[in-house]
Amino acid sequence: MKAQPQQLTLDLPHRSALGLEDFLVSGSNESAIELIDGTVDWPNGAALVVGPAGSGKSHLAHVWRAKTQASLLLGAEATETALQDAAATGAIVVEDLDRGIADEAAMFHLLNMARQGQIRVLFTSRLAAGDLEILLVDLRSRVRALPIAQIAPPDEALLRAVLVKLFSDRQLTVEPEVIGYLVVRMERSMAAANELAAEIDRLGLEMRRKVTKQLAQTALTNLENRNAEP
Repeated sequence: MKAQPQQLTLDLPHRSALGLEDFLVSGSNESAIELIDGTVDWPNGAALVVGPAGSGKSHLAHVWRAKTQASLLLGAEATETALQDAAATGAIVVEDLDRGIADEAAMFHLLNMARQGQIRVLFTSRLAAGDLEILLVDLRSRVRALPIAQIAPPDEALLRAVLVKLFSDRQLTVEPEVIGYLVVRMERSMAAANELAAEIDRLGLEMRRKVTKQLAQTALTNLENRNAEP
């Protein structure tokens, strides 16, 4: 029998709560929790969380910021001046490395500061370190050597728990058999779970019906057709 996810956090766009107690944890994301909690060592003062859109990277980064009073920058905005200003706090989150790094030389300098114990740095990315487009050889090597927590696609138990939470947050009553129907037919991602819950909520309000398998099927079909549009 599979263990059920613990009620712990998740990056849900309709919720403002960003504490660790709101995160749903299973085997697919527990390594990221361990990294944020400090269970895993950061030998050179920096670490990287990798995962798909909506998987909870930004939520976990917020949790770490709250613990460390860290500054926040997007990789594409990380100029030398921005990094210098942000580094004054002693800790910094650099999000979305996969979307580019504004100043690679400045980022390399930041990682040198981290190795010297002057600052701690948490990176997030949708792409693995080896897939990032980094031109500066030394920076590319340094990023690939970071301790990495990979958030995998959610397993079935986590998807069930996520859907229950999403529907509960929307004050929707959904029977277990409907949850089971959705889990085996939907795309296995947090982004898809959010999109599906929103579509079911919209249809329920529009049709003034409770959530049934038929309504769930309509929602799945709508999303499939929508995502297939060019």
